[in-house]
Amino acid sequence: MKAAVVLRFNEAPQYRDLPEPSAAPAGREVIVNVLAVGLHPRVRSQASGSHYTSTDQLPFVPGIDGVGRDPQGQLRYFVLPDTALGSLAERTLIDPRRSVLLPDHADPVAIAATMNPAMSSWVALRRRADFRAGQSVAVLGATGSAGRLAVQMALHLGASRVVAVARNAERLDALTAAFTSSGTAARVETVTFTGDQGDGDDDGAAQLGLACSRVDVVVDYLWGQPTAQALRAVIPARADDDQRLTWVQVGSVAGATSPIPSAALRATNLALLGSGQGSVSTRDIVDELGELAALVTSGGFQLTTRTEPLSRVEKVWAAPGDPDERLVLIS
Repeated sequence: MKAAVVLRFNEAPQYRDLPEPSAAPAGREVIVNVLAVGLHPRVRSQASGSHYTSTDQLPFVPGIDGVGRDPQGQLRYFVLPDTALGSLAERTLIDPRRSVLLPDHADPVAIAATMNPAMSSWVALRRRADFRAGQSVAVLGATGSAGRLAVQMALHLGASRVVAVARNAERLDALTAAFTSSGTAARVETVTFTGDQGDGDDDGAAQLGLACSRVDVVVDYLWGQPTAQALRAVIPARADDDQRLTWVQVGSVAGATSPIPSAALRATNLALLGSGQGSVSTRDIVDELGELAALVTSGGFQLTTRTEPLSRVEKVWAAPGDPDERLVLIS
């Protein structure tokens, strides 16, 4: 069979032949024909060896989830464990207990594109932040694929107000315009905030502080220096120091480390949490798959996708893509 194979961490995966996978006769794994796999940032960090779960094992096939057909011809969305045989292959091994059945009319591309980035905020709000309908949410990094879905997720779960925070004002305007037709735009407020130390973004910091003065939950895809600067803006502006502010770190596109100001931890009722593989158990993640997959299948989220054949993995890996698109590789 063909697969994308990582031979070196600093190079794109190569499209090459691999032996067919085999499932143990008495084991729990089954072979699926892979139909669609999202090229998520998590997959890229896995392939580069930079993810916090990465090992030095080479070679391997990257890919953490996907949509495939099982031996009975049933359509499944699956999540893989840490394995050398990922989903960027024509066939792979899955544990059916880490998958959900999909209806025949489900779009494999939409499911493969949406489930992983949507799961990041779904799990953060439901399993880590103890979010309740009527509370307010801020999303740092709101114009990336996962951030855009996080805004939609908060609205779907009943947020009274969502503050969408990002660097690019034009993309923020486009984000809110997308909600106009659904009637939810009035519940979305945008803040342009760069978060660079010493960049003179006083207006952005003041606006962020005001917008988040009564926010209950922050879903943070940035980390790094922007998070430190955001905390410096938000904490002094809190209207009620007793009101709990749950800050959930989900991504780190702006940096793996953040110099958190110590006063932020003392001056208000701040809870810093992480949400990801490890801080949320595999069982809890799997328990969320069915409800989220049904929501995605019903067309509950807006996400632009682009498809490429798996055979072009080397060409598309390093090519700059549209930041508003989620690339899906199809077999």
